[in-house]
Amino acid sequence: MNLKKSDQQLWAEAQRRCRLSDEAVRMAKELGIGPRSLIKNIPAPTQQWKAPVEDWVRDLYEQRQRKAGRRKPGGTAGATAPAERAQ
Repeated sequence: MNLKKSDQQLWAEAQRRCRLSDEAVRMAKELGIGPRSLIKNIPAPTQQWKAPVEDWVRDLYEQRQRKAGRRKPGGTAGATAPAERAQ
């Protein structure tokens, strides 16, 4: 039970320090990004090229969704082909 509380505290700290919305936290969890990784990716003042963490998470999530959308139709077609041959 104590581990869950510390995990929740880490996520709360990451959300506060990275200025993340609840939706961005959900996306990060789905992507498998931990709270420490989010905190590490906060851009320093000298890193003008680096996107804010919220934008970074949203971009990664959108890329993953696009990739999954492309993969899905091809994966189902390959799965049905052997069954059709058997008949």
